[in-house]
Amino acid sequence: MTIDKTVGSAAEAVADIRSGSSIAVGGFGLCGNPMALITALLDAGVDDLSIVSNNCGVDDWGLGLLLGEKRIRKMTSSYVGENKEFERQFLSGELEVELTPQGTLAEKLRAGGSGIAAFFTQTGVGTQVAEGGLPRRYAPDGSIAFGSPAKEVRPFDVRGTQRDFVLEEGIETDFSIVHAWRGDRHGNLVFNKSARNFSPLAAMAGRVCIAQVEELVEPGELDPDLIHLPGVYVTRIIEVGTGIDKRIEKRTVTAAPTTEGN
Repeated sequence: MTIDKTVGSAAEAVADIRSGSSIAVGGFGLCGNPMALITALLDAGVDDLSIVSNNCGVDDWGLGLLLGEKRIRKMTSSYVGENKEFERQFLSGELEVELTPQGTLAEKLRAGGSGIAAFFTQTGVGTQVAEGGLPRRYAPDGSIAFGSPAKEVRPFDVRGTQRDFVLEEGIETDFSIVHAWRGDRHGNLVFNKSARNFSPLAAMAGRVCIAQVEELVEPGELDPDLIHLPGVYVTRIIEVGTGIDKRIEKRTVTAAPTTEGN
């Protein structure tokens, strides 16, 4: 029996994502953004989305495309500093934002995808992350419409020392969309370098996972030891090819050394 999870187009892959859905989105900065699937969502006209992703792209790339069209209701992220429209919508009260420490966000996604309801971590203890009050939405007059709730803090014995830990809940979303370097028709995925940071975890968190890959191969062609995400987590897969546009967030170069006398 074969399990072929390929579909013909990005539009077909996201056809059942409706307005109001929650979506975990892979990528790290501008690396590994599932642009074909994001563009398909934009074309589909869905809105009122609750997005969980490390960041929200930039004004003209990544999730910034959906944000610019006001398709996102809530954003759960770690880093949002590269998107001016994000700042404007948040401070004007148009966008709800749940800021989460980066490692905690990664573990919340992994936990949700693994069926773990919650976990304790030291990250955020003694701050508003645990104590509550972080602005989640502003009112149009600039006041805080509502903030984050306080979380349970419990002491645990760690190597003979009592330390406080804060309870964080796992994240499970309706859908997840990710970009991978290679994948096979069974949905097994291999990610490339920094694109691996959040993408496998985001993929796991979605009850329906949709993956776009640069190269689609036949089952058995991927080395099992090199697979980063097994196909059991993936519902649909499309091939986008290797000629896709890839952005660099901040390009820095070093001048070539010169040889005196030349």
